[in-house]
Amino acid sequence: MAFYIARRLLATVPVLFVLSVIVFLIIYLIPGDPAAVMLGDGASPETIEALREQLGLNLPLLPQYARWVGHAFQGNLGDSFFMRQPVSEALAEHLGPTFSLAVLAEIVAVAVAVPLGIRAASRQGSLSDKALTGFSLFGITVPGFVLSMFTVLLFSVQLKWLPVSGYKPLSDGLWTHLKYLILPAVSLGIVQAALLARVTRASMLEAMNESFVKTALAKGVSERGIVYKHVLRNALLPILTVVGGSFGTLIAGAAVIESIFNIPGMRQMLVNSVQRRDYAVIQGVVLFVAFAYVLVNLVVDLLYAAVDPRIRLK
Repeated sequence: MAFYIARRLLATVPVLFVLSVIVFLIIYLIPGDPAAVMLGDGASPETIEALREQLGLNLPLLPQYARWVGHAFQGNLGDSFFMRQPVSEALAEHLGPTFSLAVLAEIVAVAVAVPLGIRAASRQGSLSDKALTGFSLFGITVPGFVLSMFTVLLFSVQLKWLPVSGYKPLSDGLWTHLKYLILPAVSLGIVQAALLARVTRASMLEAMNESFVKTALAKGVSERGIVYKHVLRNALLPILTVVGGSFGTLIAGAAVIESIFNIPGMRQMLVNSVQRRDYAVIQGVVLFVAFAYVLVNLVVDLLYAAVDPRIRLK
């Protein structure tokens, strides 16, 4: 197992290098002088030159990259020109809401999708199987922001059970924290659950056709025991892949939902920074999200080996 972990860690090194180059070059992908774009049309040439000097834009490209990577390794992602604070501090302030929302939405997705997928596969062609198909089509076709508006209208405006928008940190109490996140988490989780339920059903059906199921039936193992002890374990790899991908997606891109519910998360900060051309924040957020994706995929790879020991030998 240690060799497998070391091999997977080494495999992430070139990925991280390529990601760092792409993120560094973001500042040059937008036409024009980055310093002039940040300061606007009314800035004097002296002010623009001073900002170029401050950002290190007068250096050749390779020394700029080396300097930027060196600072990033030390946790220094630069300073926000508009927020007047280090990017790492701004990230830390906005990461909590985004992470809480992503975790809760993923819990909703798994809690809804996996039992539905197992039930549908166990009763192929039944009413529950057809209901899953309808649910999947609904989740895939209805955008998250439309679903969020319906949930706000029903649970906040009509029933007045949950707040319309806003965010409270965990330090204000668990229920206070959760009640502000339930509606956005459900809106995000249902969309992710649609795909996960279909993958769970398909993986379960494929595993059910294996010969070990017939052997277990011949030995008198109950249907419930076959499904949960044997079939589910063999169907886990595709399910883990989709769960990992959906969690990365939740961390990276739910800016619309954060805007609708006025959650001060990382994605809302990214959108604001793009509008203001705050390049240091854009680079910092994109770099963090890319690293988060790599980390999630690494964890999924390690879970593969834990679920199926044969993978360690490949």
